[in-house]
Amino acid sequence: MCIILFSCHIHPEYSLILAANRDEFYHRPTAPLGFWTDEPSVLGGRDLEGGGSWMGVTGDLKIAAVTNYRDPSRLNTCARSRGELVKRFLRGEKSPGAYMRHVEKTGGDYNGFNLLMGQKDRFWWHSNRGPAAKEIPPGFYGLSNHLLDTPWPKIKKSKAALEGMFTSGKIDAEAIFDALADRSFPPVQELPDTGVGLEWERMLSPVFIASPGYGTRSSSIVLMGKNGSLRFLEREFFVDKDGGLGQTTREFDL
Repeated sequence: MCIILFSCHIHPEYSLILAANRDEFYHRPTAPLGFWTDEPSVLGGRDLEGGGSWMGVTGDLKIAAVTNYRDPSRLNTCARSRGELVKRFLRGEKSPGAYMRHVEKTGGDYNGFNLLMGQKDRFWWHSNRGPAAKEIPPGFYGLSNHLLDTPWPKIKKSKAALEGMFTSGKIDAEAIFDALADRSFPPVQELPDTGVGLEWERMLSPVFIASPGYGTRSSSIVLMGKNGSLRFLEREFFVDKDGGLGQTTREFDL
């Protein structure tokens, strides 16, 4: 994942509302949203190269999602796949707190990451480039490729577009997908400097990334109801036979 917007415990109907875009190289093989054949209790996409996932849920209301922390100066080509962090929590027996304590001890095995995870009504965040893991208090948050709520332009813009709906309004999936589809570029002077050079900083700056070879592969929405319901929608993007951008939407209710 490269951008996640989420609210915890502030909407009258939902303990968690989450919207996210996954950005990745187009050539990286991916299985779309579905139940895993080797772990049928897990619903999520699958990275077929690394074997993990960028986001998934389970019927007992577990959820986990990961983003990269952009820091090319510390890139380790031998590091473990960050998608393992999602997969191991969803397939394991540890509570969110116990799993986060484990991740704090083993975080050095991975390149920079942000891990958001939890179960039912308790949610945690940790980055191996930031402070200790913390349980997330009620609020509305944005996460991209730096620390939680770092005010990058894409975070500020998408939070402004979604805050009313995520805190108290009627949930409109199409409106959320529209906000996640924003391809506009912020002014150059507002871009962060993460060490990838100005051309890449600009290319990576929109909420929805569209460029040759790399871009937004899918948009996802998770609605975790206070009544124990869970709804997961994913809009997958692909290059069609005419060279345009096609899309397929999948939806599951647990």
